[in-house]
Amino acid sequence: MTSAYDFAATGIDGNTVDLSEYRGSPLLIVNTASQCGFTPQYRGLEDLHRDYADKGLHVLGFPCDQFGHQEPGDEEEIKNFCSLTYDVSFPMFAKVNVNGPDAHPLFVWLRDQKSGVLGGRIKWNFTKFLIGRDGSVVARFAPTTKPEKLAGPIQEQL
Repeated sequence: MTSAYDFAATGIDGNTVDLSEYRGSPLLIVNTASQCGFTPQYRGLEDLHRDYADKGLHVLGFPCDQFGHQEPGDEEEIKNFCSLTYDVSFPMFAKVNVNGPDAHPLFVWLRDQKSGVLGGRIKWNFTKFLIGRDGSVVARFAPTTKPEKLAGPIQEQL
């Protein structure tokens, strides 16, 4: 795989989403969790989505339960939580693994493209990957990086 647009994933409603649907648009791909200290970042991610969607940005949320069992719910519970608590309107996907032998291929590729503090592993929930219009990984941001700090790098991709 040479581009983020070469992957597919299961949407939170169970339908297969081909990321080629987003070809030519920058993406912010985030592994999320509903019971994490970083969960309030959903608000900032939604703000980025609302501020930049009309310019082409797509925020994509991928729930993950690999870090401290902080995403215990099923897809319906996750969807309801995100909608009711943070008014999330950006696309959410079914739960995935981001590390280990069962990691989703998208996250294997993302990790290979931009390693982090732990090398080829994702450290925690709310690790963010910024994808350029050409589908390449432009930057990786730590869970501690608040979404509002991403406005500049995102604007450079728009």
